[in-house]
Amino acid sequence: MNTIWIVLPILTILMFELGLNLEFEDFKLFKYRPKPVIAGLVGQIIVLPALAWLIGWAFGLEPIFLIGFVLIACCPGGSSSNVFSMLARGDVALSVSLTACSSIITMFTVPLIMEWVTSSAGAAVNVHLPVGKLFMQNIVLMFVPILAGIVVRKKWAQASKKIHKILSKIAFPALIFLATVFFIQNREAIIDKFGQLGLSITVLVLLAMASGVALAWAMRVNTRERRTIVIEIGMQNAAQAIAIASSPLVFNNDTIAIPAIIYALMMNIILIIYVAVVKDR
Repeated sequence: MNTIWIVLPILTILMFELGLNLEFEDFKLFKYRPKPVIAGLVGQIIVLPALAWLIGWAFGLEPIFLIGFVLIACCPGGSSSNVFSMLARGDVALSVSLTACSSIITMFTVPLIMEWVTSSAGAAVNVHLPVGKLFMQNIVLMFVPILAGIVVRKKWAQASKKIHKILSKIAFPALIFLATVFFIQNREAIIDKFGQLGLSITVLVLLAMASGVALAWAMRVNTRERRTIVIEIGMQNAAQAIAIASSPLVFNNDTIAIPAIIYALMMNIILIIYVAVVKDR
């Protein structure tokens, strides 16, 4: 089974479901509360990819895994971060805004950053990045579904609520199904590299969350905003990373997607613990 035919519809559903939660006003939060938005976007767009490159180099990751490692760090916030922010008693409006903004911004930053990464590390494993095709895939799989969701919500509000209710129940099990299929197909490589990749990914998530705390402190935001910033920087869209890695138009290499699968597991474990701790406090 080719995982690309599973991941593409799942990513499209996740992006459409995200759009159903959005209004055009959500992109304007920067105008009213610039500090938390700047903190969150700087952490996701700049700090996280830089951390991934440094950690991958420090752990001596093979070039093929280093590419996948930085790829997951370049992706936007995951759609489930909104739920985690709600559970952590964070600022859900900020979470929605950051997820929306990062999803649009990374359509441009992912090709740029990954072109540099593949030119630096990809030559050793004969991996090249067709930047134009990656950009077009991001438009089709992310921008169009998000925009469609926003339009559906605006024009057919009641229908959008019913659709959202259905998709919100389907999205997570579909992602688990994708991870399971991918694990079965690549179990030997995943098991063989889980120790090194699992440790490096755990360090990445923890340092990403710590950078969220530092950025929130520097911007002097409130507690609810700080919790959301920590979650947004620590939770990236694994489905998009898998789609880019597996797509015949881009890398067409399941091995590059392995860090994203392990990241999805470690990210959820760490953030579930974080939510439990801050809720008690």
